[in-house]
Amino acid sequence: MAIFDDELTPAQQRTLEDFLKVKVIDRAALILDIFARHAKTMEGKLQVELAQYQYLLPRLAGQWSHLERLGGGIGTRGPGESQLESDKRLLQQRISKLKDNIDRVSRQRNLYRNTRRARGIPVIAIVGYTNSGKSSLLNALTKSNVQAENKLFATLDPTTRRIGLPDNRQFLLTDTVGFIKKLPPTIIKAFRATLEEIVDSTLLIHVIDINSPNAVEQCQTVEQILNDLGLGEKPRITVFNKIDLLPELKGRVNEPNRLSMLDDFLQFQPSNTVLTSATRRWGLKNLLETIGRYLPEPYRSEEGSVS
Repeated sequence: MAIFDDELTPAQQRTLEDFLKVKVIDRAALILDIFARHAKTMEGKLQVELAQYQYLLPRLAGQWSHLERLGGGIGTRGPGESQLESDKRLLQQRISKLKDNIDRVSRQRNLYRNTRRARGIPVIAIVGYTNSGKSSLLNALTKSNVQAENKLFATLDPTTRRIGLPDNRQFLLTDTVGFIKKLPPTIIKAFRATLEEIVDSTLLIHVIDINSPNAVEQCQTVEQILNDLGLGEKPRITVFNKIDLLPELKGRVNEPNRLSMLDDFLQFQPSNTVLTSATRRWGLKNLLETIGRYLPEPYRSEEGSVS
């Protein structure tokens, strides 16, 4: 099997397969395959199936090219063409049904979001490149056990948890699907309902794997996707995660020493930047304090008590 980084047109894929004599897939197909393996909830499975069918639809012709040469009688169509049209019709019907099901999920999410707005609880969305530690950060902040694995796209469905600050202010924290370079348009469309959680948030926490050799490029990819979604101006906190894995700090394995060694790094960063190790629970206090600066001030009665 050969895998190509760029998305291939159906014609390009058939030409390469004829030339190489092996199965050829592109980046989009590989990502869809990973998504399919990790989809757990009904919503996630619906979204992945829709993206797969939308990817497959323009590529159906190549599946029946071996029959198109058979031909039929005078004034009739060959069996390949007839089968192709039949498959297209069935696929389009399935796509339509999946969109309807996902629209129902989206309407349910809208009702839930409207309830949250009525209660006035701020929503904060965790975004970042896939495998940057977003789910681990959610678990660390909320003491949850959301699936967090060292693999691409371990989380496909948004997970929301409530968090309370020491002054009794509360907010909802949502973990979202990880981004990746050249995210296929079919995936963005299929995961519209999930991405709406980001659009509806009042604050973004952009998690970056500081230990990754491609951290800069990954950060730029996330920012570009956010800009494409019209979220470039939304307030955000940048979290440099996995500081415990930095090789240059080997031997300094406790939180005070690790943060102290990185003080010089912080001097060149804005006030909305935080260093963390989600798995070791380092830097969480600083992160919560930074989040608190973005939330509405707690209501104080005339006696000065916080409500």
